[in-house]
Amino acid sequence: MIQKSGKLLIVDDDEYVRLSLKVLLDDSFSLIDNIPNPELIPSKLSSENFDVVLLDMNFTPGDISGKEGLKWLDWIVNNFPEVSVVIITAYADLELAVEAIRLGAMDFVVKPWQNEKMIATANAAYQLSQSRKELSSMHQRQRALGRISSLPFEEIIGRSAQIRKVFEAITKVAPTDANVLILGENGTGKELVARAIHRISPRNGNVFITVDVGAIPESLFESELFGHQRGAFTDAKEERIGRFEAASGGTLFLDEIGNLTPTLQAKLLSAIQNRKITRLGSNRSIDIDVRLICATNGDLTKMSQEGAFRQDLLYRINTVEITLPPLRERLEDIPLLISHFVLLFCKKYNRPNLKIPDHVIKKLQKYHWPGNIRELKHAIERVVILSDSDGLRATDFLFSETDKPQGFPLDDFNIDKLEHWAIVECMRKHQGNVSKAAAELGITRGALYRRFEKYGL
Repeated sequence: MIQKSGKLLIVDDDEYVRLSLKVLLDDSFSLIDNIPNPELIPSKLSSENFDVVLLDMNFTPGDISGKEGLKWLDWIVNNFPEVSVVIITAYADLELAVEAIRLGAMDFVVKPWQNEKMIATANAAYQLSQSRKELSSMHQRQRALGRISSLPFEEIIGRSAQIRKVFEAITKVAPTDANVLILGENGTGKELVARAIHRISPRNGNVFITVDVGAIPESLFESELFGHQRGAFTDAKEERIGRFEAASGGTLFLDEIGNLTPTLQAKLLSAIQNRKITRLGSNRSIDIDVRLICATNGDLTKMSQEGAFRQDLLYRINTVEITLPPLRERLEDIPLLISHFVLLFCKKYNRPNLKIPDHVIKKLQKYHWPGNIRELKHAIERVVILSDSDGLRATDFLFSETDKPQGFPLDDFNIDKLEHWAIVECMRKHQGNVSKAAAELGITRGALYRRFEKYGL
């Protein structure tokens, strides 16, 4: 079966011509539309992403000058430059053909046409349109990369001394090809740092590929990272390149590398040392050229001393180490992060911008944030979604008054204080899920809502 592709617009005042072309080209295009009046061209091209326009040159009875066709050809070329235009006319005028090509027509077909010629020309016009779109997309990506490169730390929010040290380290290591190991607790933004390094590196015009190596089953590790040949194992029904090969020329980010088993560590070390990989089921080695960035929330030095992580692999991946501070050690950045996430989620959920009172910020600065920035981000998102006021309230966050996540924080055993504390802690535990909290507290949802009112929660 012939694979249809592309969208074609036929513009001709002759109904028979429009019908004939539609029937002739139906096997080549997935969508064919037609109009008798060129005045409809702007609305058609604005509402549908056409690839090719077949344009008649004369629409006024008795006019054989082709001026109308040239006028609309010029309009299409200037307003939709990725669309390929093929001129069709009943008058074989060489000067008109030359003028049409000069203005940007892809080709010129004379009525009555030869079917094979028309099919070949229309298909060639489609291929030209695709090439133009790919080139335009590439230029857009390059412009976007240029904008991003001028703001390398746009996604990393903070002004604290700790985060400025991270910025300095990124700036120094990014222009090199050194392997980087990013250390930090979960939720501190290790992938954002990896992307910032790639963004201002000489490789920023190529791909950035991220892999959570700890989430790949050991049986699939080689296939995922190094690729496989067809028939290499039971489900290998087609040839597939691995992540190393796909990232060649760019940056490969291996997240949670501390979760690798000793066997997988050996295979990874071999690829890094030799800068070659071999697909499963193949004997041919493939050269790779990747900038390697790894990340972990574990202590690889301690793991190495205990024999849980290969020392030679550690030496290979940590030419430069960057350690990200937990959020509790950069409290002065919390107001900036709150403002950033409130604006982000108000826009995402079409909410008016919520006010952020100082007492709410101070309370959030007292919390220890075990999940770091990721936890703060999720907390803000939840509040923006559920808030029924014009500002953030301290009670919206379901945190206890202390910065300690566990243990009873009160100085006495007043029943109301005990109940208030239990409700707040249970709601925090279940991330605001009223049904689960009520079940654990041993009361109904209605009873829990009444207690919300009682305690102003």
